Amino acid sequence: MTIGPSEWLPGLRGILLASALGHLAWEIVQLPLYTIWFEGTPSDIVFAIVHCTGGDLLIVTSTLVAALLVFGRGWPTDRVAYRNVMITAIMLGVGYTIFSEWLNVNVRGAWAYGPWMPRIPPLGTGLTPFLQWIVVPAAVFLFVRRRVVFR
Repeated sequence: MTIGPSEWLPGLRGILLASALGHLAWEIVQLPLYTIWFEGTPSDIVFAIVHCTGGDLLIVTSTLVAALLVFGRGWPTDRVAYRNVMITAIMLGVGYTIFSEWLNVNVRGAWAYGPWMPRIPPLGTGLTPFLQWIVVPAAVFLFVRRRVVFR
């Protein structure tokens, strides 16, 4: 059985749209845990939210495409393929986030955590960005599965 665009396109659109909304909300809520909340101007804060949400969408797109290339046969209508794509995309997103947070906080100094940001040892990755890449994608995939794919 061949799965055409009429089957996978609604799932892809749903994941990208729900991800944009979910990551935008998460970025807004977690921003007070970064120093920019206290040190930045209102325009700096708005730019950070837009910039980070755009970056999140690039991560979502690349991790989803990678997961689809490996496990996407039958996606999104095949439940096993859907689960495998979801788990792989989440794992890739978490892995990238751990690396990116370490690189940008500890090496490049591109951003900094505020005093209230909980950190995960040994790299000192912030807890909220780590959780973001578990909670948001899991919620998005489950929402899209129920509302778009398997109605």
